[in-house]
This record gives sequence, C-alpha cells and structure tokens, in this order.
Amino acid sequence: MASGAMTRFARPLVAGLIAVIVVSPLVLMVMQAMRTDAGSWTLANLQFAVADSQVFRWLLNSLVVAVTSTVLVLVVHSMAGYALARLRFRGRELVFLGVASTMFVSLPVILVPLFVIVREMNLLNSFVGIVLPTIFGGFATILMRQFFISVPAELEEAARLDGCGHFQTFVRVFLPISRPAFVSVAVINFLASWNLFMWPLTITSDSRLWVVQVGITSFQTQYQGSWGYMMAVTFLSALPTLVVFFILQRYIVASLKTSGIK
Repeated sequence: MASGAMTRFARPLVAGLIAVIVVSPLVLMVMQAMRTDAGSWTLANLQFAVADSQVFRWLLNSLVVAVTSTVLVLVVHSMAGYALARLRFRGRELVFLGVASTMFVSLPVILVPLFVIVREMNLLNSFVGIVLPTIFGGFATILMRQFFISVPAELEEAARLDGCGHFQTFVRVFLPISRPAFVSVAVINFLASWNLFMWPLTITSDSRLWVVQVGITSFQTQYQGSWGYMMAVTFLSALPTLVVFFILQRYIVASLKTSGIK
C-alpha cells in the first residue's frame, strides 16, 4: 500500500518536473523578448520583429517550404508505405530494409554529393532545390507501412470483391481510415521542414530565399547584443510550430499506438 501511494505521488511529481524543464526555455525566451536592454517590460521588440518586412519574408519562405514538403511527403510516402505493407513482390523486405537504412544517414554525410546533384540540376537558389531533398527519407514510409499493416485484411478483400484494383483500394479504403497516420507524418515533417537550417544555408545565397532559421543567423549578426530583438524574432519563428503541435498532438499519440512503433 505504501509503495503504491508513493508511486501515485511520484509520477505527477516527475511529470511536473519534466514539464518545467521542457517549458522553461520557452518561458525565458518570451520574457526576454518582452524586455528592453535596460530591463523594463515592453512590446516594442515584438512590434519591431512583426513590422520588419525581411522577417516576414523569412517566415513566409519557411511556410512555403514546410507546406510544400509536407504535401509531397504525404503523397509519396503514403503510396510507398501501402506498397510495402500490402503488395506482394520479390525483394519487398530488401526494399524495406533499404528504406529503413536511410534513417541512419545524417545530412552532413551526404551534404557535398547532394549539393553537387542539385547544382547539376540547376536548382541552386530556388525553393525546388530546398524542398526536393526533404521528400526522401525512411521515417514517413516506415510509419505509414506500419499503420497500413494494422488494417484488417477483410477490408482489402471486400474492396477486391467490388472490383477495385490496388490504386482504388488505396484511395477508397486505406486513405479514409489513415487520418491519424497522415496527421502524424504531416506534423513531424512540418516541424522538421520548418527548422531546416544547414541545407537552405548551403544552397541559397539570395537573402530573398532564406528560410527563417537562416534569417535568424543574419539577424543575430546585425543586432548582436540586442537580446530583446533576437528573442522576439526567435519567438515568432517558434510560434507556428508550437501552434501546429498543440493542435494536432493527440493524432501523433493515436498513430504511434496503432502503428506498432515503440
């Protein structure tokens, strides 16, 4: 009895401690964004950041990159996940292992050859050059595959009896019930695409194409020492990701429960 009571007391305590550790940097960032260098409270820093046309352009560029990448990832990886989960063909498991192995390759390892490929395709200083490499990766395919595997075979068999081919089965049967997996992939990819830094920095020299993470770096150089300005811009860059995550977080949990990813 005593151990059970201690466990019930310890769990919320540990959860609260973790929450404080996770949230405290965001709180400190907001507080710093609303203070002057002299220490007084003000909204001038946020007003300055919002009124800066360059900051607005960076935010818009990040939004274009993140939304475009997310839409393309959903289309490509949902079909790839369906093929690896439901189609029977020689070498399927080998293909799956190949897709999964891409998760172990970090961007710095392939940065130079990827840059050469994009340059040869004449995609430097373009949104296409930024977005295209973000489409390819193993995580989204694996998550969609695991979700599609969990779908009862009876649904697929009923679609076959109705005369549906693979594509019709995918569109009419699997897509309508895949909202948790789709939302999870969308949220994870949106956050990753929004926070892109190294790749856009590598292939863009035109400041009009900078995403917000690259723009913040130049902003820090320009306003070095003005922590209020820098934290205000940083807060604006983090705000969209916080909104997206808090609105759709329950779908991520639902997807991880049904996809078998532990």
